[in-house]
Amino acid sequence: MKHLSLAARYRPQTFAQVTGQDMVKAVLSRAVAEDRPAPAYLLSGTRGVGKTTIARIFAKALNCQYAPAPEPCNECEQCRKITQGLHVDVAEIDGASNNGVNDVRALRETIGYAPMEGRYKVFIIDEAHMLSTSAFNALLKTLEEPPRNVVFILASTEAHKFPVTILSRCQHFVFRHLAEDALNAHLVSVLQREGVTFEESAVRLLARRAAGSVRDSMSLLDQALALGGEQLTAEVIRQAFGLAGQEIYERLFEALHRRDCAAVVELSSQILAEGIDIGFFLRELSAAWRNLFLLRQGGAAIVSSLRLPEDESTFLQSAAARFSAGHLHAAWQLTLDAQRGIVQNPEPAAALELLLLNLALLPQLLPLEQLPQDGFPVDGTGSGDRGLSTPARPVAVAGAAQPSPPRKRGKAVDVGGADAPEVAIPPKLDDPSRSGQMEKAEQSVQDARQSPAAGQGASSPPAAVQPESAQLAAPARASASRDWQSFCAFCADEEAAGRPVLPVHVLRGLAADWQEDRLRLTPRAETLLHQVEKRRTALEAALTAYGAGPVRLELISPSPTQTKAELMEGFTRDPRLQDCLDILKAKVTDCGTIP
Repeated sequence: MKHLSLAARYRPQTFAQVTGQDMVKAVLSRAVAEDRPAPAYLLSGTRGVGKTTIARIFAKALNCQYAPAPEPCNECEQCRKITQGLHVDVAEIDGASNNGVNDVRALRETIGYAPMEGRYKVFIIDEAHMLSTSAFNALLKTLEEPPRNVVFILASTEAHKFPVTILSRCQHFVFRHLAEDALNAHLVSVLQREGVTFEESAVRLLARRAAGSVRDSMSLLDQALALGGEQLTAEVIRQAFGLAGQEIYERLFEALHRRDCAAVVELSSQILAEGIDIGFFLRELSAAWRNLFLLRQGGAAIVSSLRLPEDESTFLQSAAARFSAGHLHAAWQLTLDAQRGIVQNPEPAAALELLLLNLALLPQLLPLEQLPQDGFPVDGTGSGDRGLSTPARPVAVAGAAQPSPPRKRGKAVDVGGADAPEVAIPPKLDDPSRSGQMEKAEQSVQDARQSPAAGQGASSPPAAVQPESAQLAAPARASASRDWQSFCAFCADEEAAGRPVLPVHVLRGLAADWQEDRLRLTPRAETLLHQVEKRRTALEAALTAYGAGPVRLELISPSPTQTKAELMEGFTRDPRLQDCLDILKAKVTDCGTIP
């Protein structure tokens, strides 16, 4: 006897039997009960969430002998024929293989005839996004005004490929992934009806592996049961689908805590040798970091909300106390960001190993922009495990709870290890306290101008009244060259961080001549000159915060712009162009200035 898959054997036959999608079931059931179906429906969502199943149930409910009713009876001749796929008035069409305009024309020819057996003619077009543009256009008028007692149901996994003209003619329902608890309950129900004993951890593992798809979960369960055995255990599931066991994660977190690179490399090799599914391993690792972070922040009060098995909960609670909240937050984000890249990488093994090493050395990673310009001071203590004198921010995030504003980042380098010197970190340029320091610098410049020293021609504050922002930024900018492009990049960072500076597009419109103690700026146009003059104080404050020191700022008026007629006349009289114009018998008809 031919084996019938679990997905086909336990396909729901009523709305009540469908797991999840409560809103869609309620709307369609009410439409049937009131005998007011719409001309066309679009059911979209990922694979295995019940689109085709609900479409068939809806067709049965419309044509049931006891309709209108909220559910099909599944006992009358109409319901049985639709269940068996033999009903003449219910057509299920594959949009991938019937996607041409001629197929749609043939469909339109049959629409005009009245239903032969049931109350409604129902056309279910699966994978409808595969229809061609011409086929969609041929279907437009039919979808908008179909004959009486005709209903279209379009099912698709890619709703974004539908033309707007089609979407506007359909009632669109988006099917969601099933929650892990709902999927777990469905699998338990199937196993009980099959009479199979099982471990709760095995069923939960299957539900996580299915990632919200009912059909995937049933296929995985069918495959696991095909292995035989008296009981469905988590060990069987892990061996069947190449899933890492809890001992792998325990050893991994122990190695990450000790920053043991050798152990991390050995674990990475073991994962590959055992054929473990890298994609699911990363999903599990990301979920573990999330649970560790929540346990570290919430403690025992949050354990019940995570709904973890007892052994896994005990392990995670003990591991959470060994990492700082900032470390866990950064590791969680780093793993999430790396998942897709590792799975799609041509060398996934090397990419996975690099991620695990980064996680192990995460507390020792430091952005290049925070390194001192004059090298590392040498630590003569001879300690084998030296930390940083100031805690460095993780690579992926600025802190455990609050991400930093968008700034240009350098690469991360390893400054730890056995022979790593101790690093003195300069004050951070993106410190939140800097939010008001630019204003203090500007006020200091204005005060210096109004002081008696201003009458001596000083255009920047003297050393005695240097603002606090300059004192903070001076160590970081001590060796910075007085380069205009570098200053513009500094202002771009300040502007991105939301601090008040002269707009960068204005600064880039200035030609700069920067000497030792003098900065001459020549705007390209008079309008730029007025803008700079208006915000001269803010510009001087930014120069001070940049660490340029006292600079005499000079603004040079741009040279007057010639009119187009004056330019054309000058070109015509230019002796260098006379030979060219004479040979070609040409003349200058238009010209313009180059900005």
